[in-house]
Amino acid sequence: MTYSPYHIDGAARDSRFLITCDHAFNTVPPDLGGDLGLPVADMCRHIAYDVGAAGVARALGAALEAPVLLSNFSRLVIDPNRGEDDPTLLMKLYDGSVIPGNRHADAAERARRLEAYYRPYHDALADLAGRREDTVIVSVHSFTRQLRGRPSRPWHVGVLHAWDSRLSDPLIAALEAEPDLVVGRNEPYPGHLPGDAIDRHALHHGRLNTLLELRNDLIGTEVAQAHWGARLAPLLRHALAQVPD
Repeated sequence: MTYSPYHIDGAARDSRFLITCDHAFNTVPPDLGGDLGLPVADMCRHIAYDVGAAGVARALGAALEAPVLLSNFSRLVIDPNRGEDDPTLLMKLYDGSVIPGNRHADAAERARRLEAYYRPYHDALADLAGRREDTVIVSVHSFTRQLRGRPSRPWHVGVLHAWDSRLSDPLIAALEAEPDLVVGRNEPYPGHLPGDAIDRHALHHGRLNTLLELRNDLIGTEVAQAHWGARLAPLLRHALAQVPD
């Protein structure tokens, strides 16, 4: 089977929504030997991909009848949710783990990975987003309950946004109305990172957007992922209906 740096589910779907998952899989492409020298336990952690996010993105896309774009390379290969000049684009140490396959990656290897994996993913995102004038980008990510020994993160879901919070504001309000959820605004991460996927494909084009961060212990099974996709879809539809024309 031929390797591709991304997958598209429902490419022909014509919803305003476009669902993206920048850290969908922990795949190491064949031309890197299928291995970055890390043990399997590390490749199954959040350092390699956003655990559970791909399943939620696919369920959300199905519920919204929207196309879904999923990266098909580990964030440790090169991070598609960083700008090309970001120093964390190609990590050599992440959350206590040394990445052996990146230890000797020089400027030439960085440029090769940009061309082989990163840019095709962003080209596909640009193509999907450009098919409609009113595209709404929803990016799905996940986060760990605890990171680097810091206090436990209390949020079930975080909604991240930059200066354009037209969609995020009503979505946060809808999520906060759910009695069983702890919701974070721009938690557990800041809402804007220059050059990231939302900045590049939404903010620079004036497109409505939001980024969802789901705590990964809540989405560890296919059943849980389907549940969250089905739960979030009507809330996103409601939030979009609140945005003034």
